[in-house]
Amino acid sequence: MKPGPLHDLGTPDDAAGPPGHGPFPERLGVSSTGAGEPLAVVAAGPADAGRASVLAALLDLDAAMLAVPAGSWLLVSDAAEPARAAYVPGYRTPHSYRPDLPTAGPALARPPRRVELRLPQPLLRHFALVDTPDIATLGSAGSGLLRDAVGRAGALLFVIAADQSFSSAELNLLSEIAGTPVQVFFAVTPGADGWAAGEGTAAAQGTGEPGGSAVDPVAVTVAAHRAALLAAVPELAEARWFPLGSGGEADLKRALVGWASHEGLRRASLEPPELPGTHGRVPVLAEPGEWSEQLDRQARTAARRIRQHLALELANMHMRVVQEIVFGVGCAGLPPLLDREMAALSLLATAQCDHDARELVDGIAGRLFGTPLPEGVRRRIDKAVRWGLVDDATGQKLERALLVTSEAGVTSLAGAEAIDMLSVYPTPPRMAVLPPVAVALAGGCWQHWRTPGNNDPSAARAWAQRALREIELELSREVARRFEAVRLSLRTVLSDAADRGTLRA
Repeated sequence: MKPGPLHDLGTPDDAAGPPGHGPFPERLGVSSTGAGEPLAVVAAGPADAGRASVLAALLDLDAAMLAVPAGSWLLVSDAAEPARAAYVPGYRTPHSYRPDLPTAGPALARPPRRVELRLPQPLLRHFALVDTPDIATLGSAGSGLLRDAVGRAGALLFVIAADQSFSSAELNLLSEIAGTPVQVFFAVTPGADGWAAGEGTAAAQGTGEPGGSAVDPVAVTVAAHRAALLAAVPELAEARWFPLGSGGEADLKRALVGWASHEGLRRASLEPPELPGTHGRVPVLAEPGEWSEQLDRQARTAARRIRQHLALELANMHMRVVQEIVFGVGCAGLPPLLDREMAALSLLATAQCDHDARELVDGIAGRLFGTPLPEGVRRRIDKAVRWGLVDDATGQKLERALLVTSEAGVTSLAGAEAIDMLSVYPTPPRMAVLPPVAVALAGGCWQHWRTPGNNDPSAARAWAQRALREIELELSREVARRFEAVRLSLRTVLSDAADRGTLRA
């Protein structure tokens, strides 16, 4: 059975926002697609399935052109001139290098979070292509990043070889995506021994005809894979399957373009030409009540709830990291493991701050202007609150990237450009009140734990404990600063409206 959404059971009554809001996000799930999100197809699957070759065939490129450092994401998008850049945490600008050079990139202190390749390819005018690390290497944190990206992109291309079978991690991922608006496509590639290995696997599962010379090994292999998937995830019965290496590339390309055409029209219809309340004055209710006191209580409650939940997440993260150091990746694998955890934690903290900031605006502004608050009115208030953050000394310091150093400390780099370096999958311009939370490991962490003399599991465990403690302290202060800044800015906007009797923002 597919697990349902996780809810927070300890939310005080004064923290509950207007009805109709989604539950407080306690984990990274499949994101909802917004009207401003660009169309993209995310490619995923097991190792050695030939995913790079599939994407190269779709783009008519050499597969070596799509090589990236281990653990990095690749975004291939349309542009008039070829370009390639690596987005590395700790820098303000990406590292650009030759787009025509088949290499994983320049020598860097740490792997980039993502690499962007821009090409003048006809297919990329319909949608962007995203290649991800192998699912087996993602872990729980990387799987959360993948679910978030797939939900925002809108389509998943799952590539599996003829001689491979679905792992439990892959089936768990597909089960979470099933039932969502995400369109799933399956591509089956020849195995190491061609389609013959797949034919034997299919016959063993009872889908082929053993000894029958007229059996098409390609069709039998695809049918076997589909039967194995539907036995575990029956919700994906409508997903389309494409055997590649035997002329199926053209069919896959047409199917992806067809999806992009329909999805583009659907997203264009999500946003009406004009939202109610976008223009004109909005009168204040005759009896708004004690909204100022409720604002103070709800802001404190929101900040406390997020800090408590992030502390719990970091405690669970510490257990996972220690387990991997002792029984899994070892010391050399600590930086990429912890960096994935930080990327997932950043997305979760951002979603939680966005959720509670929206509830704060809707709940308090609804006291003055009535509930439910029209979307156009809420956006006007959000814009005014953002402008208030720009003018506030505390609000000006919220737009920054947090970096874990090799000494297990936390430093920061200010600016939207520094934050963008930390995204594994880029986001469109944000409409939320607060800037995103962004945490990553600095390059010095890779250099430190790659040194042979630092191959000490006990020292790695102690370092990870100190680093996570510093992150917890810094994030706790960060969340408190954010909601204090929002509280002051929202109070200014609503006080002006209450004094004038109408919203003039």
